[in-house]
Amino acid sequence: MKKALKIVGIVLGCILGVAILFLAAASLAEYRPADEVPVLLRGKGEEAPAEGQSLTVLSWNLGYGGLSETADFFMDGGTGVRTQDKAQVQENIDAFVKLIRENDPDVVFFQEIDRNADRSWRIDEMETMRAAFRSGHQAAFARNFRVLYMPYPWPPMGHIDSGVITLTKYDAESAQRIQLPCPFSWPIRTMNLKRCLLVERVPVEGSDKELVLINLHLEAYDDGEGKLAQTKMLAEFMQAEADKGNYVIAGGDFNQSFSSVDTSMYPLQGNGLWECGELDTTAFGPGWQFLMDTAHPTCRSLDRPYDRSDPDFQFYMIDGFIVSANVAVESMETLDLDFVNSDHNPVRMTVTLR
Repeated sequence: MKKALKIVGIVLGCILGVAILFLAAASLAEYRPADEVPVLLRGKGEEAPAEGQSLTVLSWNLGYGGLSETADFFMDGGTGVRTQDKAQVQENIDAFVKLIRENDPDVVFFQEIDRNADRSWRIDEMETMRAAFRSGHQAAFARNFRVLYMPYPWPPMGHIDSGVITLTKYDAESAQRIQLPCPFSWPIRTMNLKRCLLVERVPVEGSDKELVLINLHLEAYDDGEGKLAQTKMLAEFMQAEADKGNYVIAGGDFNQSFSSVDTSMYPLQGNGLWECGELDTTAFGPGWQFLMDTAHPTCRSLDRPYDRSDPDFQFYMIDGFIVSANVAVESMETLDLDFVNSDHNPVRMTVTLR
């Protein structure tokens, strides 16, 4: 009996030792970006926005090429981890490329784009999407998720390197990564996203104003305090830019519905499903425009593979745009791609600077 207890004690001690070593390594390797970091602008845009000129902005959460219609995901009630093989990921990326070439937008906001991650088979998706965009463009990438190795669940997520990318036909003068509040404490923080704003400043032709482009992917899995803190910071930043007279466009995956938009057509379908938050639009003050097209959902649940025949399948409205009062919105729509290649539909907006 003593021998058996000794063996059990040794095994438990080894397990505890490995866990301590892993936590120590994860803490040392934790991605800790500064509050504000200059972002490299790659390439040179051939155009400049001007007052009275229309421009088109497209935003799409790509789900890192791994969340097509056949996927579910363990964080949203499913069981999937690495949900697609390499051929499927490449097929999804090819579909993203096709849409960009067909739409030819002036500005693209992408979220969940991997650069060197096990879950997307180490494909550099940023370089692929850069190559897909028209010649004479500029690209900026801001990392928001870097983990040396995530050992859970099974099979493990492994190495992750991911973020947001903005592609434009314009020649920006600067780009910056601005860190958003992180609601998680140690040790959960070491394996979690460090969400940010990717801000580009584009000179407006014939004016001393700037077009301020903000690509974002806000908090999804906190208890609500993180969403509130991130929304407050976003509102303050955008108001400061609007007070300068700049044209301000923020777009992306808010992981929240706007309180000013009726999303009752997409109710929560059952307990245990991921529930999106609500972004309080009154936190932004007067003059701001909050845009979501409710004709089609922008996101589908990942608790199971997509079942388009199920009338009670869970959908969400969480992708859209916020623009300043001096930006006239001509159109805004969700492109209904039926979630074939991503768990999100892209959203597209045409505006005029006035």
